[in-house]
Amino acid sequence: MKKRSVRRGSSNDEPAVPARLVGPVSAPDLHVMSWNIRRRSRFPALRSADRWSERAPRLQGLLTTERPTVLGVQEALADQAFFAQASLGDGYRVTGRGRSAAGRGEGTPIIYDAERLEMLDWEQTALSRRPNTPGSRSWGSIYPRIMVTASFRDRATGLCFLIINTHLDHLSERARLMAARMLRKTVTDSSLPAIVTGDLNAGADSAAMRELQHRGMLEETWTVAGRHRSRQWDTFANYAPPQASSRRVDWILASPSFQVASAAVNAERYAGGWASDHLPVQAVMRLAEAWPGLRGP
Repeated sequence: MKKRSVRRGSSNDEPAVPARLVGPVSAPDLHVMSWNIRRRSRFPALRSADRWSERAPRLQGLLTTERPTVLGVQEALADQAFFAQASLGDGYRVTGRGRSAAGRGEGTPIIYDAERLEMLDWEQTALSRRPNTPGSRSWGSIYPRIMVTASFRDRATGLCFLIINTHLDHLSERARLMAARMLRKTVTDSSLPAIVTGDLNAGADSAAMRELQHRGMLEETWTVAGRHRSRQWDTFANYAPPQASSRRVDWILASPSFQVASAAVNAERYAGGWASDHLPVQAVMRLAEAWPGLRGP
């Protein structure tokens, strides 16, 4: 029987093995992914698409197939972060904790291939007027907002860089802008080139995105990519067939010293559906050596 072709991102039956959009890469390339994986909820009236028991195998299938070098996740409870780490394999590690004062609840952890990357240092900062006070809130945020910052040395190239993962406020535009200023200051204060991953709850023309890209400090990877491996899907698809209406809220930005080979928004279905109400965004990039202080000890 002739195998039926299936349009990527459609609601039709999928092939037994969904297509690999990017997949593992070799040095010096880095495969970076950002994904709001949707917090787990025990609310009994959840629609089936939103139940973690339905979504977990879909998340596992996508991560097992794509295997990014580094993954910034948002809305992750501790067990979900560890599940994502385990889905990627024994060589992966996770750093970050919940956003509450006690370090519980949703977090924005960074999951990375420890066989490829050596983590040199990390910290978690509150996006508020009191950045060193866990659980603090400012500028109209209802919930605490955080960023996780980690520096890495690439074991294959010896080059060092910074990763920042975050999830900005969903209601207050002022909170998003002020948080973006904190992110920007973290990048400018560092001697290392940086990658920012996150659900920014903000579109391409928003004040937060303009702040992050001010004077070319960071570049949005889809815009500068040499190749697009997908359509530019709206990243908040809400478990429905995705649309391409230029309403993205999830982003990967990088310092200009990164050469971005390709970018994608992953609309593949696994195990009968999508793993989250958000679609993951992906980019393949490599770091030029002509940057002062890049090489680690």
